[in-house]
Amino acid sequence: MKNKVALVTGATSGIGKSTAVILASKGAKVVIAARREEKGQQVVEEIRALGGEAVFLKMDVASEESIRDGIQWIVDQYGRLDLAVNSAGISKTPAPLVDTDTKDLQDAFQTNVIGLFACMKYEVQQMLKTGGGAIVNVSSIAGIRPTNLSNAYSASKFAVEALTKVAAKEMASQNIRINSIAPGPTKSEITEGLGDTMIEKFSQMIPMKRIAESEEIAKGIVFLLSEEASFTTGTTLVMDGGFII
Repeated sequence: MKNKVALVTGATSGIGKSTAVILASKGAKVVIAARREEKGQQVVEEIRALGGEAVFLKMDVASEESIRDGIQWIVDQYGRLDLAVNSAGISKTPAPLVDTDTKDLQDAFQTNVIGLFACMKYEVQQMLKTGGGAIVNVSSIAGIRPTNLSNAYSASKFAVEALTKVAAKEMASQNIRINSIAPGPTKSEITEGLGDTMIEKFSQMIPMKRIAESEEIAKGIVFLLSEEASFTTGTTLVMDGGFII
């Protein structure tokens, strides 16, 4: 991955941040794309302190204009885009169908589905110009087997799975590989906000009796981006400690 240009959305924390750090450690030029500039600059400084190369790009995946302009900025700066990780996403407060606001579903789809669709669209446009690339979309086990109270989130992640597979099939002959990763419960700002009791409840539901570290999921993403996965496209890598067995 040395000198490859990599975009990571939602890279200020959790899986996105860990992925950016690992990519930079392998020699990639990493673009940290997120809304929170202060947090983003902290990640950039952390990567540079470790000897890696990174820059911050303010991007809001809920805005197609922000995505389009951001990816164009990357190409203007580096001349290409080789790798992309679409990690930005939101999760709404769990609620049964009858108590779920329509706006919660709309918000989830705006960021998790429409935003991801726009990211892939502009990423692929640039990769086609330079001979190929690799994309990983961060999905969820909720997009494979839905759970109670996750109407908006599960629906959005099922859509991510569909978008990933359709795009992968379309681009397979163009040297662009597109895969998804489906993590189970993972340490992040979102899970920290749930509290210790809920984290322990999740842990007891997982055969490995713990939730994932973000670095563990990031390693799976980096594998899918690498040449070691050169014949892999349109697949979903489940990393859940056995949760959905």
